[in-house]
Amino acid sequence: MNVEHADYAPASLTVKNIGGIREASVEFSPGVSILVGRNATNRTSFLQALMATLGSENVAMKGDAEAAEGTLSLGDDTYTRSLRRSSGGIVTDGEPYLDDPTLADLFAFLLESNEARRAVATGQDLRDLIMRPVDTEEIRTSIDQLVRERESLDRKLAEIEDAKGDLPDLEQRRTQLEQQIEEKRAELEAKEEALDGADATVEKTREEKSELEERLEELRTMRSTLDDVRYDLETERESLEALQQERRELSTERDGLPETPTRDIDEIESDVRRLRQRKQQREAEVNELQSVIGFNEEMLEDAGSSALADLVDQETESVTDRLLEDDEVTCWTCGSTVEQEQLETTLSRLRELSQSKVGEVNDLETEISDLQTDKREFERAQRERDRIERRLSEVTTELERTEERIENLQARRDELTEDVEAVEAEVEALESEEYSEILDLHREANRLEYELGTLETDLDRVESDIADVEETIGNKDDVEAQIETVDAEVERLRTKIERIERNAVEQFNDHMDTVLEKLDYDNLDRIWLERIEREVREGRRKETKRVFELHVVRTSESGAAYEDTVDHLSESEREVTGLVFALAGYLAHEVYEDVPFILLDSLEAIDSGRIATLVDYLTDYTGYLLVALLPEDAAALSDEYERITEI
Repeated sequence: MNVEHADYAPASLTVKNIGGIREASVEFSPGVSILVGRNATNRTSFLQALMATLGSENVAMKGDAEAAEGTLSLGDDTYTRSLRRSSGGIVTDGEPYLDDPTLADLFAFLLESNEARRAVATGQDLRDLIMRPVDTEEIRTSIDQLVRERESLDRKLAEIEDAKGDLPDLEQRRTQLEQQIEEKRAELEAKEEALDGADATVEKTREEKSELEERLEELRTMRSTLDDVRYDLETERESLEALQQERRELSTERDGLPETPTRDIDEIESDVRRLRQRKQQREAEVNELQSVIGFNEEMLEDAGSSALADLVDQETESVTDRLLEDDEVTCWTCGSTVEQEQLETTLSRLRELSQSKVGEVNDLETEISDLQTDKREFERAQRERDRIERRLSEVTTELERTEERIENLQARRDELTEDVEAVEAEVEALESEEYSEILDLHREANRLEYELGTLETDLDRVESDIADVEETIGNKDDVEAQIETVDAEVERLRTKIERIERNAVEQFNDHMDTVLEKLDYDNLDRIWLERIEREVREGRRKETKRVFELHVVRTSESGAAYEDTVDHLSESEREVTGLVFALAGYLAHEVYEDVPFILLDSLEAIDSGRIATLVDYLTDYTGYLLVALLPEDAAALSDEYERITEI
């Protein structure tokens, strides 16, 4: 990846009441922008304000302000963020650059309290941190849905194969019906010819015959209607059975869902807001402590330099007397004289307190992440429960309608049966011995017409079934294509987690090798990550869990390579390792696709030459790289980089 900075627009940021900034407006260009200044000069506050407009919640308001705001302009686009105090904490509003800042907070906004930077120093689970933005539960849910879809497609494919087996029988049945219809028509034509001959000799019975024919026609029509009702009744009963089966399956699926959570979503969201407010407070405390620590370190350094100069200039006093005197300094906060050792002890305690606060921030971030995972799980379960309940309601309604239709059809069938019996009785009454032969011919003709109609109806149904089967068979290619698509997506999702893990490890190892070669640390050959599986205890059970193990390889004075522990890394080496780890996450999750910014602060543990090398290296991976540096560290960087000295 090599970013062309010319593709990005100039930027400007206007800030009010964020961090230690009362009001400021700063313009900067794509590429590297160096915030140059001593500690407590609002450089960190400026980066926090930029984070706010980009979407981060890790922002502190000015202590005496009730409202704060930031506006970021990138070319023709403008992004805003406002903050205000309320009884429940700090409320944010506006239209920031990002809707979800999770990835950027972890891998792009690399301030002192950034969790990815601190992961190496605090011994965090590196894999858990890299994989935190990946919703593994959602991936598993998607896989389950796709598996169900695959099973449904397999059933369709099986139905197609069954249909292919049914087609020869249906075609044979069609041929048989066509032959039977031809035979029945021929038989009917013969009866009608016989009737025509008989009618010529019994013209005088036309009136009686007409009435009988009307009754026979009525009987034929009623029998045909009765046959249709019976067919509809059979179809409705099949539908009823299918709906009852679906209701049983839905009820089983609903009973298998997790119990409704005792905590509602609003309660979880309230807890998340409360924890975020605590996290913001702790981060603000960390920033304030860092400013105090930096200021005191600078003052102690200045005090030591002044004392040394006095020792050289005042030759009349003994060296011993001057050294004893300089063990005492004037406190720059209260003006009293105190032991320098006492100030250094206090400063050490402040550093310990800062690290403790950073640990609290990390713990709060983990707790927030767990709550958000619970929330998503509850929401998914509720959506699934609602879907099943809606479908159950629809099925129940359709069952009631089907049962009602069955009841009506049964009543209609019984009514038609009674009517047929009544008409048959009327036909019997109209028959006489004198015309019994003619009446028998009419009855036979009527029966043949009825049977012919039944055969033609059966033929229509068979031809319709054949058309359906042929259409079903014609869908085979589409179903197989859908199966291939579903299989490919399942495979992609199943390997997504592993691909992200492997990519993150490869990115870290490649960049770590390159960076270490450029920074040239003494006797430090390599720092690399390895994906391993480790057996861990979860409650009473042992489970196999994948972890990222960090290896450190050094060279002894004799030139032999040996593996060292992470605990033995120097502070500078740890800082570099943490930054490279964050860069690996930035690239593995393609954060640059969402936000083209990397923000750096608190690099004092790394010497200026190595800072310059590191900045040169990082500039190829983002559109905007903003770095807060002390003046002496900034002096080592290229003059081509933009300097921002006034905030």
